[in-house]
Amino acid sequence: MAASKKAGQSARRDFRFFDNREKYLLFVTTCSEKWAVADRVGKELGRIEPTPPSLNLFDAGMGDATVLTRVMRQMHRQFPTVPFLVVGKEISLEDVRLSLEKMADRFFEHPQTVLVVTNLFYAEAPALMPRKPEAAAKLNWWDVPLKGQTAHEFDSQIQGLQDILAEGWQTRTSERTGNPLYATPSVMVLYREDQRFALDRVIPERGSVDRGYDLVIASQPYRARLPADIKVRNVLGPLARALAPGGRMVVIQSTGRDPGMEIIRKVWPDEAPFVTPSDDLIQAMRAGLEAEMPDLTFSKGKRNEAQFKYYQHSLPTEVGNNIGTSTLLAAWNAAVYVAQIDDEQLTQALTHGDYLEATRAVLQKHGGLWFLDESFVVSREPGTTTA
Repeated sequence: MAASKKAGQSARRDFRFFDNREKYLLFVTTCSEKWAVADRVGKELGRIEPTPPSLNLFDAGMGDATVLTRVMRQMHRQFPTVPFLVVGKEISLEDVRLSLEKMADRFFEHPQTVLVVTNLFYAEAPALMPRKPEAAAKLNWWDVPLKGQTAHEFDSQIQGLQDILAEGWQTRTSERTGNPLYATPSVMVLYREDQRFALDRVIPERGSVDRGYDLVIASQPYRARLPADIKVRNVLGPLARALAPGGRMVVIQSTGRDPGMEIIRKVWPDEAPFVTPSDDLIQAMRAGLEAEMPDLTFSKGKRNEAQFKYYQHSLPTEVGNNIGTSTLLAAWNAAVYVAQIDDEQLTQALTHGDYLEATRAVLQKHGGLWFLDESFVVSREPGTTTA
């Protein structure tokens, strides 16, 4: 009995909601969150003044790169002749595959692009080097010059990287937290071979990466229920330290002040997943970083930047007196995904039909489904030195 109980606890501990592929992919394809986040991040490009040799961007959770590729398009429009160093942190093999599928067009439109993908921890990824010597000794480092001049040629070569990805992006489970960890630290560097000479100072080399980032995207990079001090210590603090002078980090998270949370509360009245509003995070960052980095400033920006909505995609005729089951299921999935409800709770809820009726009631009340995100910017004063 004790062994069985222990095994059950282990299974629940090892499960992480936001690594569930089916819920994630359904959410991404049925809601406009990625579009809205990319638009919010893009507002910071006009406030950035990159310095040679490149504009450096770090995406602290690349996902399927829907946000990243949209931001890269905006970067090209804003800085068409500036070389880009784009570093994406992502531990999910499937997400890395989906991300790379989107990148052939980026190499074609903006030839002087260096794309780096890594599975390292937040404290390691900006420098592209594990902190522990034993992990650094095992670091996989792949340099991938892409031949040709067409998106089709680049895409064909990217497709040929599947074996490398399968080797480099294997994971193991943390015995302490149940979080997925990299089995082997890995870095992949991609660029156009015909641009190698022009990008000589931009292409990172193993063991010699020492640069700050002009823009850091930190969109939902942590578990919502974690305390503010842990979010700062493990995620936001390391990212702030990676900012270049004049650099800006956009932090984005859910608020729960929306119809999506109304659905959740109809099923679980006491559910409260969003425990660290932006004011709490800013306070925790000041307390944890002010002595070390007095040159940091925090801003929520204009009202439409501090908070913004995104929506579930639906036709006007889909939300009325007779809402289709597929629309209800997509809305339910979006609500539980955003609220990061785990499978044990979901299994219990799915044994009854109440969850669909709760979803239907909220959609009819609001004429659809929308969510509210909040953001703030951590910026570093120009003229300071990188930590």
